[in-house]
Amino acid sequence: MDLRNDTHISEILLLGFSEEIELQPLIFVLFLSMYLITVFGNLLIILAVSSDSHLHTPMYFFLSNLSSVDICFTSTTIPKMLVNIQTQSKMITYAGCVTQMAFFLLFVGLDNFLLTMMAYDRFVAICHPLHYTVIMNPRLCGLLVLVSWIMSALHALLQGLMVLRLSFCTDLEIPHFFCEFKQIVQSACSDTFVNDMVIYCAAVLLGGGPLFGILYSYSKIVSSLRGISAQGKYKAFSTCASHLSVVSLFYCTVLGEYFTPAATQSSHSSATASVMYTVVTPMLNPFIYSLRNKDIKRALERLFGKKTINRPVFLR
Repeated sequence: MDLRNDTHISEILLLGFSEEIELQPLIFVLFLSMYLITVFGNLLIILAVSSDSHLHTPMYFFLSNLSSVDICFTSTTIPKMLVNIQTQSKMITYAGCVTQMAFFLLFVGLDNFLLTMMAYDRFVAICHPLHYTVIMNPRLCGLLVLVSWIMSALHALLQGLMVLRLSFCTDLEIPHFFCEFKQIVQSACSDTFVNDMVIYCAAVLLGGGPLFGILYSYSKIVSSLRGISAQGKYKAFSTCASHLSVVSLFYCTVLGEYFTPAATQSSHSSATASVMYTVVTPMLNPFIYSLRNKDIKRALERLFGKKTINRPVFLR
């Protein structure tokens, strides 16, 4: 497929956060640090879940998949940004821009679906504990993840093909640090009515649907906890606190980014909001799930203390 439009654009300018040369080293160090923390933190979650047989449950299966997606999510945007800062170049090829946009949409969709699956898992565990192992069987969990990959890939492919049909001006500048989907469509010189309709339909189906599922799951959880003791309520909500924190951070920033009118939203505020859900949320996920989760803490202790634990003890 020829990734060119009618005006044969070969390169696109990414304006980033600031044009001041003095701030570029600080931005480079800051984002490099956040990227490394994100990668190593999520890798620790994956290693902890895979190495401990006690964590081979649906909840931690979804968590390890979420960590894998978060690593890929940040890797679609941050490395290119760091390379541009290091080479003092803000250009990206048109083919590279469309590819980055497609992978970005793919992993955003996967994040969305995985958070919904984790909410459904908590709903079944709290509201139907006796049937949990029957309902959340390995086959269903694997099928849910597979369907999420298929739907997210089809959505990313559709949006990429819709962008390829647009015509752009010869000097295309995106006021962002990556090829953000909304900014690309708004920068087109041709009519974007069909693109806007596809975006709105996808937002309702693939965005509103999972969000409704999360809200419905937690409404059922809250209603089922009315008649139990305070200790039981605390134990139930403690298992949901980490997931609720990640969901709130992810959806609040995404909704603020994509549902704010373009007339009242500056490029700097848009870029800042994008940093929150593209960099900060994946970086905080390992801390949120490890600091408030005793099972993850024990698994990490076993992982790093394996040599000490397996060492033979001699008694006199």
